[in-house]
Amino acid sequence: MNNINEIFSKLIGLYNDRKLFWSLTKQDFKSKYFGSLLGSTWAFIQPAITIFIFWFVFQVGFKTQPISDVPFTLWLLAGIIPWFFISESFSRATHSFVENSYLVSKIAFRISILPLVRIVTSLFIHLFFLFVLLVILILYGYTPSIYWLQILYFLVCMVILSTTLSILTSTLYVFFRDMAYIVGVVIQVGFWITPIFWSSNILPEKFVVFIKLNPFYYLVEGYRLSFFENQWFWVSDIYLTLYFWSFIILTTIVGFILYKVLRPHFADVL
Repeated sequence: MNNINEIFSKLIGLYNDRKLFWSLTKQDFKSKYFGSLLGSTWAFIQPAITIFIFWFVFQVGFKTQPISDVPFTLWLLAGIIPWFFISESFSRATHSFVENSYLVSKIAFRISILPLVRIVTSLFIHLFFLFVLLVILILYGYTPSIYWLQILYFLVCMVILSTTLSILTSTLYVFFRDMAYIVGVVIQVGFWITPIFWSSNILPEKFVVFIKLNPFYYLVEGYRLSFFENQWFWVSDIYLTLYFWSFIILTTIVGFILYKVLRPHFADVL
């Protein structure tokens, strides 16, 4: 119960520090590309090039057929765009305490907001590509429906998942620098075991069960569910939803306990 109360206390503290939070978010977005000729434009160029490569290889090269009557290009975009956000936000948030070590020594500063700062920075880029995806869907003849609003739910899910995971990994990274490599491996493996450019329908049912244990699966398939299948998430697979939120609760509790125990020692190692 004390841990739950502390989590709510953190949320209230975040609201009270909202001006500082947005200031740090804008600063983080600018500093990431500081010194480069094109500046923050690279935030949009790199994912766009990756999307083009995948499209060219699978659509032009392999001439991949539609999946569930959905053009492969659209199906791929609906999976890879949320993945860009997940991988970018999780990776950058893991480094948030170490790369902002000068703030750790400031006793009055609430450093627990630092992972979320980097996640929101990545969210700005994601919203841009989400808008592009919506435009492409309309150009392909898809009519906006009420199910598209479900994307807001999955956006919240992605932010919460990235936050809970990064609180855990960013805390460990302060003391265990190999954590950055572990996160990199998790992201790399996660990319291949999450059905981003392949469909889980090609697998035997006994293997699909294990694929669904991957929390990223819920988010990627959630985007496709909203755009192409015209189903609400609680109707499609209520057990998968319950599993996802159970995973969130567990990682949140573990992450905040770890942060609470190790936070007093941050200044000793940074």
